[in-house]
Amino acid sequence: QVQLVESGGGLVQAGGSLRLSCAASGYIFNNYAMGWFRQAPGNEREFVAGINWNGGNTYYADFVKGRFTISRDNAKNTVSLQMDSLKPEDTAVYYCARRTSGRSWNGSMLADFGSWGQGIQVTVSS
Repeated sequence: QVQLVESGGGLVQAGGSLRLSCAASGYIFNNYAMGWFRQAPGNEREFVAGINWNGGNTYYADFVKGRFTISRDNAKNTVSLQMDSLKPEDTAVYYCARRTSGRSWNGSMLADFGSWGQGIQVTVSS
C-alpha cells in the first residue's frame, strides 16, 4: 500500500533552515504530483508547496514564496522541502501528500490528496 514517511523536522531558531524529506513507497512515484501541507495547533491544514510529476512545475503558498523550495528525486522516490529564513509562524506539523490521481498539479484542495504521511513537527523559536 502507499506509504509516505517524513523526516528532517525539529527545532530551529528564527532565520534558520531545515530540510524535510518524504520517502514514498508502494506505488509508481513518478505517476503522481506531490505536495507539502502544514497544520498549526487550532488551525486548519493548509497548502505549503506542490510539484508535478517530473519536477518541471512547482507551486507555493504566498506565505512561503522565496523562502521554501520543493523538489523531487524520482530515482529515489523522495520529495523534499527546503525551508530557509524560517519564522516562528512556520511552526506546525508538516505533511507530505500524494494526489489521488494525476501527474499534473491541479490545485491544492485537500480532498484531491488521498494519501498522507504521519506528519513531522517543525518548531521555530523566536
